[in-house]
Order: sequence, then C-alpha cells, then structure tokens
Amino acid sequence: MTAVARWDAVSRRYRGVTAVDAVSLGLEAGQVTALVGHNGAGKTTLIKLLLGLIRPSAGSVQVGGIDPAGSRGAEARRAIGFLPESVAFHGAMTGRELMAFYARLKGQPQRSSAALLEQVGIAHAADRRVATYSKGMRQRLGIAQALIGAPRLVLFDEPTSGLDPASRSDVYRMIGALRDGGATVLVSTHALAEVQDRVDRAAIMHRGRLLAAGTLAELRQGAAAEVRIRARVQPDAGARVLAAMPAGVRCVEHAGASLTLQAAAGAKMPALRALAEAGDLVEDVETSAPGLQELYDRLVGSAGVAA
Repeated sequence: MTAVARWDAVSRRYRGVTAVDAVSLGLEAGQVTALVGHNGAGKTTLIKLLLGLIRPSAGSVQVGGIDPAGSRGAEARRAIGFLPESVAFHGAMTGRELMAFYARLKGQPQRSSAALLEQVGIAHAADRRVATYSKGMRQRLGIAQALIGAPRLVLFDEPTSGLDPASRSDVYRMIGALRDGGATVLVSTHALAEVQDRVDRAAIMHRGRLLAAGTLAELRQGAAAEVRIRARVQPDAGARVLAAMPAGVRCVEHAGASLTLQAAAGAKMPALRALAEAGDLVEDVETSAPGLQELYDRLVGSAGVAA
C-alpha cells in the first residue's frame, strides 16, 4: 500500500535540542492513525514538518510524493486539511463569513461552506458571531474549515482538548466518517485511553523518538504484553486452581474467591484451558488485554527512560 504521506529517517533539531530523532512513519489511505505521546514528545513538530512550516534537519518528508517545504509545497499543502490544537477565530465574524474567508484562502468555491457547516452540526449558528460560540462549536467550526476542498489528508492536533464527553464523541464520529469516505486522518493526542478504540493504528512517540507503530494487536505483540485473567472461584479453592496454572502465568492478586492472573501471550490459552478443566471450582472468567496507556508505559519503561 502506498503511503499518502511519510517521514523518512526525519530529525529536527533546534539549537542543540533534538525535537524529533530519526522518525520513519507512513500514513496510509483510508486509515486513522493516532500520533500519541505526552507534551514534548515531538508530535506537533512532526505535523509542522508535514505542513512544510519547517524543514527537517535530516531525512525527508513527503505528501503525495512532494516535499511540502520545497518548490512544489503549495501543491502538497492543497491536499491537506489542518485543525490546530488551539483554534483562534475572529469573534466578530460569523461562521459563514469565516468559512468564506478560508475558502478564498484555499482557492476553493464558497458554495460548499453551508454543506460543511451542516456536516459538523453547526449550520443553525452559521449567521451568529463566533464570539457567541461555545468551545465545542468553535472546534466544530475548525473541523469544517479543515475540510474545505475535500482534502485527502486531514491533520488534527489535540482535536478534543477542552471538550465535554459528548462533544468528544461527536468529534470522533466525524473522524470516522472521514475515514469511511476514503480520507487519511492523523490525530495527534496525549489522551491515549480515549483514542485507542477509535483509530486503525497508533504511533507512540516519546522524547522525539518513535517507540512503536502499528495496530493495537501489533503493539501488544511487539511489547510482549501480558493478558490479565480474572477468575471467581469457589471459597477455599484458590490454592488448588493456582496449582494447576501452567508456566508463564503468575497470580498478582488473590482476595477471597477472586484471582487475578497475568499470563504471557503464549500462556493465555493454556491458562484458560486449565481454568476450564477445574470444572465447578471456577465460577466465572474474564480476560482483558493491555490498553494503549499500559502499552505506552511498558514501551517507555523498556526503552530505559522515564515517562
């Protein structure tokens, strides 16, 4: 599959400080990729490189096969929609006026603005001044301007920052609709738990380095992540159940009739078979795999650096 955009061995240094260190990553068509990490991880620098706002100190950046900071940069940027972390609009303008302004900047017809405002759910406020918009409405307006010209690559920098839970869900529904329409979407965020079930892939950044990238399943496999198994057993049966557990399984909590086990990836099925063979001694079993936050912590720890 051909990447719509990519960073190849990209580094960016500022007066001796390395903001991005030898990052190679591609964004595939029709996928949502989360660029995750805490503040200072290098996420915003990677976005600025894609936008052609800065040049790499080493390596190369391409959008549709074009260097966004090169002589054909304007052509590359026309394929990009961008929602910055902090959306700042002139409060005296109406939503309709702002959309017309950005359409002119992008060289796009203004007739699509009404449909975009409808798409993001604020068509009813098109003729209100932006100063009267709530935070969530301004964020929706920011998404609408990012979609002017139907860009094939859309970049969202912390798109749910400061939003209430309902507005956060709405933003991710819109992102899912973009993916379903064939767009390539990059979501930069430090809200790891929030994003993990809403994207196709995640790229984990820490202190300018790319620690891992892939689907959640691939990240779990690469991190050799353990599976958690919770079992409810008959009173006083805990010791007998634990004695039957195979190698690679350890008990991390034993409280009354409840057992919490950690199983290495290869020991998951043998552990479940052993629990099934225990018959009536085991009343219930639940399994859970580590989430993105836990994987991040594990990868950072294995890299030998503090989170």
